[in-house]
Amino acid sequence: MASNDRWLERLRLELAWFSGEAALRSRGAGVILRFSHVRPRRRDAFQPLRENEITPEFLDRAIRALKRWGYELLGMDDVCRRAVTLPEKRRFVALTFDGASKDLIRFAYPVLARHAVPFTIYVPTAFPDGVGEAWWLGLEQVIARESRISLMMGEKEQRFVVTGKSEKKALFLHLESWLRTLPAVDVSAAIADLCTRYRIDLAALSREASMDWEDLARLAADPLVTIGSATVNYPILANMKDAAALREMTMGKAVAEAAFRREIRHLAFPFGDRASFRRSHVVMAEEAGFASAVSAISGIVEAEGRTNLRALPRISWDGRIRSLRMLRALASGIAFAPVKPTGSATD
Repeated sequence: MASNDRWLERLRLELAWFSGEAALRSRGAGVILRFSHVRPRRRDAFQPLRENEITPEFLDRAIRALKRWGYELLGMDDVCRRAVTLPEKRRFVALTFDGASKDLIRFAYPVLARHAVPFTIYVPTAFPDGVGEAWWLGLEQVIARESRISLMMGEKEQRFVVTGKSEKKALFLHLESWLRTLPAVDVSAAIADLCTRYRIDLAALSREASMDWEDLARLAADPLVTIGSATVNYPILANMKDAAALREMTMGKAVAEAAFRREIRHLAFPFGDRASFRRSHVVMAEEAGFASAVSAISGIVEAEGRTNLRALPRISWDGRIRSLRMLRALASGIAFAPVKPTGSATD
């Protein structure tokens, strides 16, 4: 059903482009694009996270196209200004990157620097410190290597037999979904148990995948780069008590400010979908001193203060969408109504 929905959405956007609707009926002040990974295609047989990736070549094509279409490429400080002022004739696009992945400096940054475009990176500070746990990578490694997998789920040990890629993908999605319902301490315990059973060094895997402070200092020296915070440990805030969630926000901000010796004004809610944060966290972002906070809920940014600066929508741009026609339709804003987050993200 989900694949059918994506196909229908793609068809609708393609038709919007061919009809000229994307060029003629642009909506909102602009959009914020969200990237997870930019890297060359890998040959690994099992890649459940491949849908979150684009190649450096496609990033290059996308930036060229956005310039050709006349969009203004902005950093988050300027996005905040445009979101509260009168509409301008020229619409904007902001490029944002989550998670401080090593891939950003290896593969994306050369493209971004060559085009001299501003972008924002949201850093969970435990990862450059070398103590962050990229549990999703540990889960991927175990399922890729093993055909018989057992782990503790709650108080019961569960066993799975997975041989083909489709079975492995289904198990990954099942376990990822389960882990995302747990408090952070239980996620850490569950993934530690799993990785210990199958001799996966999660600490080394996480360090290898993440930028260190030296990498980040290089980016911070570029005036086109805005450094934002993604808390300390990148937890799902909705699974935490309010005091712990606020501490994640304030400590992430404080550590980044000490490291970069500058004010950190912008926050990304970890994961950022509707299930991962609540209205109380939007309020906390303001209390913690952030000028903006971005989600992963799709939508456009309106002008004149009609979009909450601490619940800004973003369009995830990943390997599922490789068409520049679709990018133009999405960037035009025709695909979205003005965003007013609902459901668990605002409870």
